[in-house]
Amino acid sequence: MITGSRIAPPLLFRTRAPRLVERNLMVYRRTPLVIVSGFFEPLFYLLGIGFGLGALIGNVPGPDGQPIPYGVFVAPGLLATSAMNGAIYDSTFNVFFKLRHAKTYDAILSTPMNTGDVAGGEVAWALIRGTLYAIGFLGVVLLLGLARSPLVVLTIPAALLIGFAFAAVGMAATTWVRSWQDFDFITLATLPLFLFSATFYPITAYPDAVRTIVELTPLYQGVAILRQLTTGSLDASIVLHVTYLAAMGLAGLVVVSRRLDRLLLR
Repeated sequence: MITGSRIAPPLLFRTRAPRLVERNLMVYRRTPLVIVSGFFEPLFYLLGIGFGLGALIGNVPGPDGQPIPYGVFVAPGLLATSAMNGAIYDSTFNVFFKLRHAKTYDAILSTPMNTGDVAGGEVAWALIRGTLYAIGFLGVVLLLGLARSPLVVLTIPAALLIGFAFAAVGMAATTWVRSWQDFDFITLATLPLFLFSATFYPITAYPDAVRTIVELTPLYQGVAILRQLTTGSLDASIVLHVTYLAAMGLAGLVVVSRRLDRLLLR
């Protein structure tokens, strides 16, 4: 029966993938604090740096070159970070535990679900968690008056896209993780993204060579999208940013489906 469950081309919401989302919801409803815990780190950064340090910095150049308050500049960067963190937490640590220790997916594959359903369901759940973080953080941004454009309403679907990209790639990377110690490599990847994706200072602050590298990183794409939306300074580059993240998510989903197929159906 197992060999007959070879996956079809992966889709995020396959017929049975929502069953895995439902399963995760039932598990986490007993520990809601685990869900909301990742929301507070970017919030503390916003309050501590956006306002504390921002009072000393004053205005900085916005996406269109016009000066904006530092809090307005930092908020979309931390919003993108919030979406990334929510997606990464679930698609790495939790997936590794289910895959290597709890053997949850082995049990799931004894049902009509297949590895494509597992990949789609887990990525969808991680995406939901990242989006919840983003919604909560956006509420704080609006409450503090850090949004300058009605386009701010589009930051939620943008955060959904950021979560999709990082959840898919994070889960794909987790299929190669051998032990808990290997998660240091995940932190080694996400921490520089957080610090150097124009989150805290304009991209123009970098030398040209470094700037080119930063502009190719995934979190920078999300930060650029959200900063354009919150300030109302849209330009054609937003299409490239969206395409980058969509392609990243789809590629990660393909890889994780094939890796699960190899690990669980052997």
